[in-house]
Formats: sequence, structure tokens, C-alpha cells
Amino acid sequence: MAKFQKGQSGNPAGRPRGIVTQAKLREAILGDIPDILSTLVEAAKDGDVAAAKLLVDRTIPALKPTSDPVTFTPGATLTDTAHAIMQTIASGQMTTDQGTALISALTGLARVIEVDELSRRIEALERGHTHQEVPNHEQPQSTN
Repeated sequence: MAKFQKGQSGNPAGRPRGIVTQAKLREAILGDIPDILSTLVEAAKDGDVAAAKLLVDRTIPALKPTSDPVTFTPGATLTDTAHAIMQTIASGQMTTDQGTALISALTGLARVIEVDELSRRIEALERGHTHQEVPNHEQPQSTN
């Protein structure tokens, strides 16, 4: 049996009075922020790793991996291009992360091409065949 009934609040009385909201907490310590920061900085300087981590995490953005642009010669087909990407990775000219991103993009492109081709085929079927689109062996015979 479920702990809570569908459509019924798990806390019908609402939030209990006296719960401090973030806004109230910020307001309460606003005047003490400079002293708190000074104490935190001094603790970090004295070797408090947790204080140092907190300061660094909150003030210095995390480093994001970067990669240099890579050039390779795409193939005539999507398959050939995928092979070119794999060869570029194997030769060490491209990282596996870059190759994975390119192969993923290539897969997305293949899906777009496939959907586009299917859409065109469906539209042609819905329009019906014109006289030029019907192969010669299917053209109606004239009765003269």
C-alpha cells in the first residue's frame, strides 16, 4: 500500500511556523559577511583545507577542458567520413572525445538526411505518380 494517497498533501498543515527562509538568513548575516569572510580567509591561510576549498569553489570558476581545432578530410559518403574520423583518432591527430563528438554529429546528420528523404518519398506518394515518374513498362497502353 502506498505511503501517501493520490491527491492528498503529505503535509496538509503546511510549513511549520518559525522555519527560517534563505532570505531571512541572508538578512540576518548581511552585516557580518565581511567578518565571516575575513575569518574564512585566515582559516584557509592557516591550513584549513575545507575553508580553502570553499573559498576557491565559490570564487574561481572550474577549469573546463579545451581542445584545439582539428582538421581532417571528410569522405564522399557519411561512412567514408566516419572512417576518416577514426583514422584521424588512430593517428593521434584527434582526441577520442573530439572523435566521439564528431561521430555523434555525423549520426545526427544521417538521421536528418534519412527523415528528409522519407519526407520527400511520402510527399511523392501522396501526390501520386505523374506521367514522367511512371516507368515505361507501367505506362498505360493506348487503345486506338
